[in-house]
Amino acid sequence: MAEDRLACRECHFINDPDTQTCANCGSSSLTEDWAGYVIITHPERSEVAEEMNVSEPGGYALKVR
Repeated sequence: MAEDRLACRECHFINDPDTQTCANCGSSSLTEDWAGYVIITHPERSEVAEEMNVSEPGGYALKVR
């Protein structure tokens, strides 16, 4: 379930709940306090990815606290 996962405060990537560091950027700053979810499949063709500075496909939190 997405709501059990951890969002990275640095890149907003959604990680598994038992993760200690972000699988996308390596940051250890992860939080359960996030809202909204977007899946980016083709970041090179996505305006949302460009706005969020996303270069890798995956799930990303829209708001991280």
